[in-house]
Amino acid sequence: MVKKVLVISASFRKHGNSDILCDQFIKGAEEAGNIVEKVYLNDKKINFCKGCGVCNTTHKCIQQDDMAEILDKMVKSDVIVMATPVYFYAMNGQMKTLIDRSVPRYEEILGKEFYYILAAADDNEKMLHRVVEGFRGFTLDCLPNATEKGIIYGTGAWQIGEIKNTPAFQKAYELGKQVA
Repeated sequence: MVKKVLVISASFRKHGNSDILCDQFIKGAEEAGNIVEKVYLNDKKINFCKGCGVCNTTHKCIQQDDMAEILDKMVKSDVIVMATPVYFYAMNGQMKTLIDRSVPRYEEILGKEFYYILAAADDNEKMLHRVVEGFRGFTLDCLPNATEKGIIYGTGAWQIGEIKNTPAFQKAYELGKQVA
């Protein structure tokens, strides 16, 4: 079965390490016959959530930015890949802002399969578990019937491109191939 895969890259650097892992995942998912779209958050305007609560009843945010378009893509996809560089053992601000702004339609993001991609200079995978817990707080604890399908720990990569010399590079491709 062909699936609609949405890859959300929160890297500030196009072709940075987490973005490279996204591209590897995409390569595998497309080779498996899926339809894949990548949203590069750095190209989008996403304001911080103001906590006004209007969206709790209207299911629309009062802010006029690119978030409504991204939410629509999330609702329409079958698979969502959330990729972030790791800053001080946390997801970066762009990814957290995206999660916070999902409130208007988060109940519509149901039954999705999720993959997480993390890239960090630290080579200790265990140190990244708190980042995964942050993703799980959103996906598994808040979204209806979400399932976690895979995690790519891109560790030990500080400079752009170093991720290509780690096991995560091949794993990203292999996980993409498994989307079916």
